[in-house]
Amino acid sequence: MAGSQYQQLVFALLLVVLLLCCRRSAGYREQHKDRVAFLPGQPRSPPVSQFSGYITVNERNGRALFYWFFEAQASPAQKPLLLWLNGGPGCSSVGYGAASELGPLRVTRYGAGLEFNKFAWNREANLLFLESSVGVGFSYTNTSSDLTKLNDAFVAEDAYNFLVNWFKRFPQYKDRTFYISGESYAGHYVPQLAELVYDKNKDKTNMYINIKGFMVGNPLTDDYYDSKGLAEYAWSHSVVSDEIYERIKKVCNFKVSNWTDDCDKVMSIVFGQYHEIDIYNIYAPRCNLPQSAAAPSVDQVLATNNQDHFRRRIRMLSGYDACYSSYAEKYFNRADVQIAFHANLSGALPRKWQVCSDSILRSYNFSVLSILPIYTKLIKAGLKVWLYSGDADGRVPVIGSRYCVEALGLATKTQWQPWYLNKQVAGRFVEYQGMTMVTIRGAGHLVPLNKPDEGFALVDAFLLGKRLPTRR
Repeated sequence: MAGSQYQQLVFALLLVVLLLCCRRSAGYREQHKDRVAFLPGQPRSPPVSQFSGYITVNERNGRALFYWFFEAQASPAQKPLLLWLNGGPGCSSVGYGAASELGPLRVTRYGAGLEFNKFAWNREANLLFLESSVGVGFSYTNTSSDLTKLNDAFVAEDAYNFLVNWFKRFPQYKDRTFYISGESYAGHYVPQLAELVYDKNKDKTNMYINIKGFMVGNPLTDDYYDSKGLAEYAWSHSVVSDEIYERIKKVCNFKVSNWTDDCDKVMSIVFGQYHEIDIYNIYAPRCNLPQSAAAPSVDQVLATNNQDHFRRRIRMLSGYDACYSSYAEKYFNRADVQIAFHANLSGALPRKWQVCSDSILRSYNFSVLSILPIYTKLIKAGLKVWLYSGDADGRVPVIGSRYCVEALGLATKTQWQPWYLNKQVAGRFVEYQGMTMVTIRGAGHLVPLNKPDEGFALVDAFLLGKRLPTRR
């Protein structure tokens, strides 16, 4: 090779290295701006490495999603990355997952401050919470018509774009083992995002995301089985009478997406019986705090505009916990919190921060009736798939989830059996070829909140490939 050609080659290589370094440095600069030094009311110890801020997912429309990220408590460079999504649709992963359930900093009673959660899931993973869809929590769009187009595909595409751009800001995690988890209507969001990542990975022009599996809790999965399970659970747990259950079996065909008026009426009676108890945890005391406008009680939900179809109304029930809604809303609407949190930077959000958005729920376009085909596809692709269920949840009960899993027709690897924690039965589990289903005894809709020790044991086994303990 001639000297001049050699010099040109060296120069070109140096230029490529320089460009890569500049891009990487730009990502780290943005990352540094997102670091949260300290939040109001945060305990002084132990130290928490955290970041929060906005990631643009659509520049033309001005759509940006808000995230809260915690590095693993120990050896973050060796730990996987876990994305957590809440459902609703319209509920905040910051308000529920991070601040009330599985994050290391939980909002204290009455929103007075924060406390350290010793059962936080970032003991075993770098933990990323995303406020999705746009319009939820601090996430926003500058194009109001976006909010009329929300459906499962729209949400998945935005979440995928979020991941790609988040990895550019946090390049040290780009090649990390990646999992997705969530609960409730995230039973749609999580598998759909996992499928989109899996499909996009096939095109080598896209960023490769090292996805290895997903885990969903008390997930809405299939309209038929979930509705059938809801009615059967209410009857089998003495919420409704034999006569009401017989009427349900007679007039309700849950296989069709639009219920008849007779079915609406009898299912209204079912939900009416939950006026006096917590549908999300049927054996827990009801919250008696005053309700905020953004977190209505079950009574208020059932009394909403009669022009709305009943099935649209009851979907609101899939994401609320009134007490913790009130605590989180008080805390995250504080001006000093928002400043420290890099949230609502311009002060131009058209609303107060809400743990769940009624307007998102009402405008959401429910178009996907079953997620089961995605399970079949991703199980065949070799992804690790777990479904867990708190068995005291009346909203997305374990009965419906068992019907969903059985409908997949997977071969059984190990039989239904108890698992143990602290010398007590913590729940039951069954292992199939390609999937595991776990129950958590005495937990409601929000397993990491109701049973934090068991919730951590669950994610610990999932991430580390361990088997749940089968001996006392």
